[in-house]
Amino acid sequence: MGFIGRLFGSPKAIGDTIESVSKGFDKLIYTKEEKAEDAAKAITEARMMTVKWMESTQGQNLARRLIALMITVGWLLLFFARIGLAIAGVWVDGDELERSAEIISDSIDQMTGAVMLILGFYFAAPHLGSIVQGAMGKLGGKKG
Repeated sequence: MGFIGRLFGSPKAIGDTIESVSKGFDKLIYTKEEKAEDAAKAITEARMMTVKWMESTQGQNLARRLIALMITVGWLLLFFARIGLAIAGVWVDGDELERSAEIISDSIDQMTGAVMLILGFYFAAPHLGSIVQGAMGKLGGKKG
């Protein structure tokens, strides 16, 4: 009877059709509230994924810390050497000191992206997305 009712336009069939069409239109419109809810869900899922990843790789904590310490200490040594050579170059006449400082400065620039990732991972994990973009730019050789 349902097919015949639809064929001849019974009130129930018309009501079902109107309901189906309105549901279809509702699915076509993506409101700001729905966007905000989806964004909140995505952020929550990303945080949960990070927590699960950290839990599943807990055995690697010592290795991660050792690598982070080595890279950060190396970067800091280069940074302070650069400052020392630049200051010494002001007081002592010698192009060698200034050239050495420039070479060290280039090495610092190459390592800055890695140091940004390490510091972001350990101290700014909730904001790691924007840090990764900047760090990857640095690692890719972009200045700024």
